[in-house]
Amino acid sequence: MHRQAGAKLVEFAGYEMPIQYSSIIAEHKAVRNSVGVFDVSHMGEIFISGEKALDFVQHITINDASKLFPGRIQYSAMCFSDGGIVDDLLVYMISETEFMLVVNASNIDKDFNWMVSNNKFGVKIENRNDDYSLLAVQGPNSKKVVQKLMSSDLDLEYYHFRKDKVAGTEMIISRTGYTGELGYELYFRGNEKVAEKIWEKIFEDGEEFSIQPVGLAARDSLRLEMGFCLYGNDIDETTNPIEAGLGWITKFDKGDFIGKDAILKVKNNALKRKLVALISDEKTFPRHGYDITLNQKKIGNVTSGTVSPVLDKPVALGYVDSDYKALDTIVNFLIRGKEVPARVVKLPFVKTQN
Repeated sequence: MHRQAGAKLVEFAGYEMPIQYSSIIAEHKAVRNSVGVFDVSHMGEIFISGEKALDFVQHITINDASKLFPGRIQYSAMCFSDGGIVDDLLVYMISETEFMLVVNASNIDKDFNWMVSNNKFGVKIENRNDDYSLLAVQGPNSKKVVQKLMSSDLDLEYYHFRKDKVAGTEMIISRTGYTGELGYELYFRGNEKVAEKIWEKIFEDGEEFSIQPVGLAARDSLRLEMGFCLYGNDIDETTNPIEAGLGWITKFDKGDFIGKDAILKVKNNALKRKLVALISDEKTFPRHGYDITLNQKKIGNVTSGTVSPVLDKPVALGYVDSDYKALDTIVNFLIRGKEVPARVVKLPFVKTQN
């Protein structure tokens, strides 16, 4: 289906992935202005079930899962005992005794093995990634498209989900998104014929809104305009949630969890570095790994960088020494040996209506 749609396919995390179909900018603007569809079936679905499912999820994640109720979703992360991030993830409470954890494709095996090794609660842990397809319909007109596929009223609050029939297929439909726009995720089981049928129906019903297939490249530029972290770029096993700006999902008062002491130590001491948002008025843009400098001295490094298709300016996320984290601080990107001025700004880079 992706080849028929003109996709350029690349290898990613063991999958053949559509990186783009037409142009990255056109796909990006389709999501910002109307509606686009991502095939994100590579994301991992790991199910936790058992009497102590909540206790287990509380133990391995840093957010407070006791605040969840069936139909509610939470953004969270899992950390090693030294505070380094195992992965960021979405926690879906299906029932009091069952959760679906949606993890990054490149981390599925690592995450699963890590969960199993920390299972002292006797819960059942199942990797059902191969059973599920996942399509994300994103953009201001996404509700109008998905509503046409349903017989019931599509009335979902942000970070909520329910089970329902979409395009005649029973599925989990949620509203989270990685673009900052209104959007819905469709999790469903079935063979490739079922997936093709749903893909075709979405595009048929979205035709009046000029619906577009969108690849991984525009997914990356869309999430970067919002300042959403990408595992492997902005966060990994060497980063701590506090320095990564994820203190808001780290709940120290919920009781014990893996990594708590190490994260608390970082929180209670002066931060050595901080993830900041940077924007430049120049034309050249930095990429992952480029140095951030001031007066010819390295003070940090870029973790994600691109030209924002909406702002038409270079934007980036990067870690800088704490002395330079304040808003409006002027630093430089070191691009091909030349210092390019950039300013520390508040996220998101682009405001959306969602």
